[in-house]
Amino acid sequence: MSSPDSTNVAAAYDRWAATYDTDENRTRDLDATVVRRSAPEIAGRDVLELGSGTGKNTMWIASRARRVTGLDASAGMLAMARERLRTTGVQPVVELLQHDIQTRWPIEDESVDVVIADLVLEHVEHVGHVFAESARVLRLRGAMFICELHPVRQMLGGRAHFVDPSRGDVVEVPVFRHTVTEFVNGGIAAGLTVERLDDWFDEDRPDAPPRLLSVVFRKR
Repeated sequence: MSSPDSTNVAAAYDRWAATYDTDENRTRDLDATVVRRSAPEIAGRDVLELGSGTGKNTMWIASRARRVTGLDASAGMLAMARERLRTTGVQPVVELLQHDIQTRWPIEDESVDVVIADLVLEHVEHVGHVFAESARVLRLRGAMFICELHPVRQMLGGRAHFVDPSRGDVVEVPVFRHTVTEFVNGGIAAGLTVERLDDWFDEDRPDAPPRLLSVVFRKR
């Protein structure tokens, strides 16, 4: 089942799906760079991707991993991802499932090596559940990687939004404000160890607030 908030998030992303990859979006573009630079080792491993969306990172992950499972609440975003993967040759190692990550995940205990969550936790009210589920599905010494809109940006009013070209209106996707403390302590409470934490800035705006926060957790 989905909560009212998750249903609204999915509906917003359904509207955004057709233009998500082509809209000007510094957050999306920097996130792709961060995942490629700082995600834990995924070569030959089983990876769970949360908020897989249009597959912007899924294709890169699948070209390296042994197996990838992507979870996303938006049918529209998943349709774009499936079409993208169909033309790449990596589809056999990828399974995409429509699922609300605020509920129990359809993933077996200790069955994945890496969990990657990027640009999704701002849409989750209780992030502790995501960390607890990550700890449940990760194998021993597995890693969780999150890359999220920086809490400083959130406090300044930053949030996921887009212009719907069919109507011309600005759509603000439902979000919840979180802090660095929530992310770090959420992982610790789930039994994970913080391995690395980084702030990420726009290269051409070094004096602006950090755009993204990434954290690597390890299951010891």
